[in-house]
Amino acid sequence: MIDNSKKKAAIGFIFITLLIDITGWGIIIPVVPKLIEELIHSDISEAAKYGGWLGFAYAFTQFIFSPVVGNLSDKYGRRPIILISLFGFAVDYIFLALAPSIGWLFLGRVIAGLTGASFTTASAYIADISTDEDRAKNFGLIGAAFGLGFIIGPVIGGLLGHYGARVPFYAAAGLCLLNFLYGYFILPESLDKDKRRPFDWKRANPIGSFRFLGKHPEISGLIVALILIYIAGHAVQSNWNFFTMYKFDWTERMVGISLGVIGLLIGLVQGVLIRWTTPKLGEQKSIYYGLIFYALGLLLFAFASQGWMMFVFLIPYCLGGICGPALQSVITKNVPSNEQGELQGALTSLMSATSIIGPPMMTNLFYFFTHDKAPFKFSGAPFFLAFILMTISVIIVYSAFKRKAKEQIGN
Repeated sequence: MIDNSKKKAAIGFIFITLLIDITGWGIIIPVVPKLIEELIHSDISEAAKYGGWLGFAYAFTQFIFSPVVGNLSDKYGRRPIILISLFGFAVDYIFLALAPSIGWLFLGRVIAGLTGASFTTASAYIADISTDEDRAKNFGLIGAAFGLGFIIGPVIGGLLGHYGARVPFYAAAGLCLLNFLYGYFILPESLDKDKRRPFDWKRANPIGSFRFLGKHPEISGLIVALILIYIAGHAVQSNWNFFTMYKFDWTERMVGISLGVIGLLIGLVQGVLIRWTTPKLGEQKSIYYGLIFYALGLLLFAFASQGWMMFVFLIPYCLGGICGPALQSVITKNVPSNEQGELQGALTSLMSATSIIGPPMMTNLFYFFTHDKAPFKFSGAPFFLAFILMTISVIIVYSAFKRKAKEQIGN
């Protein structure tokens, strides 16, 4: 077992690991469109289509292999899996930096998907070394690392992109290799040998999680709404850099700054505003207002005509963030306490599955309405589709709450 001083150092390392992971991912986002353009010798519209399928390749591989990697960490310990993951990301970024053709980008993303289970394994590591008193605080570090990394990464990537589309990839690879070396010499193992278990293929099945959701029809409406929210989110996550470069001729630097602003606003909403809105509004109103803010932001993005408008319209869009935690809280209250772990696993699988669908759907839609033979030009089409999905999710949530209220009156 790890003693207290080593435990603090280990938690610090896990935080730095996740921060570097997200920073490395954020660094490459502003330059991906230009690198794809360079490799396919075409325009930003065509590049977006490839960008979506690259997102699909990563998400699909990760969806299939995350449960496998999680089970391997239960057998061999967390440390080797975290180190392999960091090394895999470094290899991925080097592949992307040196890529002579678009095929290399796909190979790099598949390697990252195979090894990229650092979040899953880091969560298990935190669970191993946490007590009941500090568990929530330690898990809060995951959210903090994600938020901070998504502010720092795109800004650094945007600035480095000025020196060439491949420079940020070398920077991301260097960060991951440094992190790997630091972990190799510093990080202790968190899972004692007597607590390990044999590898079980049945437990390493990504589809198994969905069966759990089928056992709880009382939350089916809310789960469908959550799926639509996740897919709609890819209009921003997978499409922002392509859209802003196409519509407003933004540079990598400008894309990086805008993504940093998104990260900052999300951090303020999730870390500060929610502490005030949820007690004041209650969970149901937080969900309604959040979904309406999301829908409004997406509709405004779809018809933005000037670059500065995107920064203004980020305010209602990011205010939509009050919806997610409230919706998850309502879902968890409908599931028994001894099934909460299984529920969280199922929700994570669900999020991964929407990351397979969302990127190609949104970027192909962008391509359809921006390429030379488009029926008419409408670069905001992905945002408009996302607005429709958010509106449908409001109706579904309203119906689910109404049905629940009727059942309670009946009882």
